[in-house]
Amino acid sequence: MGPAARPTAYAVGYSLPPALRAELFNEPVTQDASGRECDCEPVSAPGCNSGDTIATMTSASSSPHTADVIVIGGGLIGSSIALRLAQAKLRVSVFDRGEPGAEASSAAAGMVGPQSETAEPDSFFALCVRSHALFPEFVSEVEDLSGLDVGFRSEGSLLVAIEEKQVAQLEKLFWNQSRAGLPLERIPLASLPHKMPGLSSKVRLALGASEDHWVDNEKLTRAVIEAAHRLGVKFYARTGVEDLSVRENHVEAIHAGNGPPGGPPTSYSAGSFVLAAGCWSGALAAQAGLPLPVQPCRGQMMEFESPREIPHVVRAGSHYLVPRSARRVLVGTTAEYVGFEKTVTAEGLQSVLKGAMKFAPFLKDCAFLRAWAGLRPDTSDHLPVLGYGKLDNLILATGHFRHGILLAPLTAQQISELILTRSTSFSLEAYRPTRFA
Repeated sequence: MGPAARPTAYAVGYSLPPALRAELFNEPVTQDASGRECDCEPVSAPGCNSGDTIATMTSASSSPHTADVIVIGGGLIGSSIALRLAQAKLRVSVFDRGEPGAEASSAAAGMVGPQSETAEPDSFFALCVRSHALFPEFVSEVEDLSGLDVGFRSEGSLLVAIEEKQVAQLEKLFWNQSRAGLPLERIPLASLPHKMPGLSSKVRLALGASEDHWVDNEKLTRAVIEAAHRLGVKFYARTGVEDLSVRENHVEAIHAGNGPPGGPPTSYSAGSFVLAAGCWSGALAAQAGLPLPVQPCRGQMMEFESPREIPHVVRAGSHYLVPRSARRVLVGTTAEYVGFEKTVTAEGLQSVLKGAMKFAPFLKDCAFLRAWAGLRPDTSDHLPVLGYGKLDNLILATGHFRHGILLAPLTAQQISELILTRSTSFSLEAYRPTRFA
């Protein structure tokens, strides 16, 4: 099997500044094994002849403990990468310390809206826009492959402000994004009750982001896992990776186990490895000689049953409402750096509810359904970690923080390209794993 053809550029609905468009639609950028950009042609995997690929490198072995690619982490990011590689006919195994998709991927709200958190468009916004453009096709493909509905909606978001600080933030956001030609409109306050019933009469400013989408991330994660499974991906649930077997700058195998504590782990080998373990990526990266400042950021969420359908995502500062099917509505969130503690706290829920009810007082009539907490993988610069580290067959895809759902299609596209062709269709330089060294 030869290298996969490069995907063509996707149309983007946003009108971007020339500098951002240059970054978004630049010529293919080749990376060497250390993650640095170079002018060389795409190269084959180490130890192979020039005509070989990862698929031919490991296909001689039929051992159940051997794969073409091993993905460490079975969340939406890792499973989406596995899906893309399986579509390229590679044998892929995914290892997860718990149930695949049960951590940050299922705990998120599912917003797919680059504009909502962007005061001023920059290069990271360009990355998010590219993934946003991939999302409708990604969803359609996953639904077809899995036979499952993922609850994708594209009615846009409302950004509202009550407090003076929020008004100033939205005015800045509106000015910068409008100047860049992005689709953002002022909503007349008189029409707000018709557009979104139940909002507070104290709302002082409302903006409409018509290009925003959202998805039921729990359904999407299950569907991606099912699609990958149907294409032959092996998922090892409750099988934590304990360490990497490294020799001469090359990962030869992982040691993983799901037996009793203290029992011997099993060795699994592959031609390439992807580290997509979210908050738990740091320890394994350290074994690969790569300091990776990834830490968990706890977010607490609540879900209610509303007496009416909610037509839009509504955001005010760090608080938001996200509609779900059957008149359910998600309310979030907190941002707490408390280690790996996922406890739902009274203080956290009080903060969430107090913040949301300021702009959505109709919540007082909603029936409480559940509350939960998840751990987002954050980095010291709040940007994802994508590409090769210091080892020639270990690629990282982690640290997506609040943007893991949004960035899943693009991450899967670029990481699979990197494995299949040793290059990517646009630069990942700003997200290289070695930037923390």
